[in-house]
Amino acid sequence: MGALLVAAAATLGWGTTASAQDYTFGWNPRTGDVWVDTWLSDMNRYGARYRDPFVDEMVRYYGAPRDLVNDLLGERRWAPGDVYFACAIASVLGRPCRYVADVWERDHAQGWGAVAQGLGIKPGSPEFHRLKKGFVPSYDRWGRGITLDNELSRDFPGRAKEPARPKGQATGTAKKHAAPAGQSNGQGKGKGNGNGHDSGKAKGQGQGQDSGKAKGQDKGKG
Repeated sequence: MGALLVAAAATLGWGTTASAQDYTFGWNPRTGDVWVDTWLSDMNRYGARYRDPFVDEMVRYYGAPRDLVNDLLGERRWAPGDVYFACAIASVLGRPCRYVADVWERDHAQGWGAVAQGLGIKPGSPEFHRLKKGFVPSYDRWGRGITLDNELSRDFPGRAKEPARPKGQATGTAKKHAAPAGQSNGQGKGKGNGNGHDSGKAKGQGQGQDSGKAKGQDKGKG
């Protein structure tokens, strides 16, 4: 598992993240799960670079007020990973994101593992597993690759060996590319080949038939 995370970190360029000093509470999630810690760190990079889709995700799929998320990321200088986990925990508990955010501001020195357990989400519990599973659809909506651990591979068997995408690829803001001028997604090429083949065949058959007919008529007359 450790080797997998090291490889993923190298692929995604995780050495370029903002330093812990850039955030009010630093950056030391301590969720009790190394996979969760790793991908929360990746969210710091994504949320810093693509703030709008990150905020949209918190608002649309985790029920967080937009003004709260913007305030946490901006004025209060929270790490995006902390914002995500606070709102994800709130969603699992059926509580407002603001409630969990207030608890984290008070008890952040204990780490997310202790805070989550104090809120009723114990490590290894079904609720904690729901938190982990929630990462995957979020990354899918962002168009960002994510490497699954053994536990999540059982939930997403078709993606168990899916590699994480390199940094900067398919970030959720990518646009569809139009076909080059003069082409229509491969149809132009097929049309040209078909017409040329039919034209050449028809032309050859026409010339051969006309030539043979004329030659036979001349021979009969002679």
